Amino acid sequence: MNPAESALPTAEALRAALAGVLDGLPPKQAAQAVDRLIANYRGTTPTDAPVLRDRSDVAAYAAYRMPATFEAVRAALEALADATPGWAPGSHVDVGGGTGAAVWAADATWAEPRTTTVLDWAEPALALGRELAAASGAPALRAADWRQTRIDAALKLPESDLVTVSYVLKELTERDRTALVTEAARTGQAVVIVEPGTPDGYLRIIEARDQLIAAGYRIAAPCPHDGACPIERGTDWCHFAARVSRSSLHRQVKGGSLPYEDEKFSYVAAVRSDAHPAGARVTRKPQIRKGQVLLDLCTRDDGLRRDTVTKRHGALYRAARDVAWGDTWPPPEG
Repeated sequence: MNPAESALPTAEALRAALAGVLDGLPPKQAAQAVDRLIANYRGTTPTDAPVLRDRSDVAAYAAYRMPATFEAVRAALEALADATPGWAPGSHVDVGGGTGAAVWAADATWAEPRTTTVLDWAEPALALGRELAAASGAPALRAADWRQTRIDAALKLPESDLVTVSYVLKELTERDRTALVTEAARTGQAVVIVEPGTPDGYLRIIEARDQLIAAGYRIAAPCPHDGACPIERGTDWCHFAARVSRSSLHRQVKGGSLPYEDEKFSYVAAVRSDAHPAGARVTRKPQIRKGQVLLDLCTRDDGLRRDTVTKRHGALYRAARDVAWGDTWPPPEG
């Protein structure tokens, strides 16, 4: 990578790295692999075998999923960073990291140096992850340790400041999911888990959240409290959206012509140390109407609540017009 590329924001650097290592991938082969992956990710049957089988699968996955996974994990990590000002992980273990979207997201969140370990059971995914990391200008990515490891109940993790588990729990049996969260809680000072923003993805997050609280963790985000989720199960689910810029390569593999898409995700970020969670968080896209903004909130003391912010609120109204789904409310001063 030349110096100009290394100065790019991480999201742009990731797209550049993807374009470089995937140049020449036959579109038909990529599209066939994408179709199979979509069926896998939208299915309901967990698997105890790697989803990514070979180089063509991995290349298709990187083009199809990696930009969206990066943006979702980055949003979760930024929420963690907001709740833990002054803290930065000196070490990071990414479980089931595949091609490395979460370690790219960590690099976009914290500038401080860290040691990075990526664990995955699919060697083709790790191989492409190494290539992408080598094409980056980021020391933490280039020095990352990529290890082939089976993700199951026997997994043992090294102690680390940050453990991330993104889009992995769905691929595991219930027994292995429980064991993985238990092991992450045993070894990490902070644990961030991200799943698809679907009703079943939310339920997996809630189960993991309950485990982390039982293990002595404090919830840093997205919840403003450590109590039970106020959403009645089966009636709704907590999820958020991250805007994903789609490169020409991304559009070619996924189809469609829009320059962006919204990745829906659910997550939990928990820490062993002190955290300063939001007083309230925006849980739906704000509704902007003439002279007022309607905000659906999850609050620390009142559970789910809808606030109506009008022009009479002055600066707060102007802030409400700019607030986004997933943001803290009210916005931090300064």
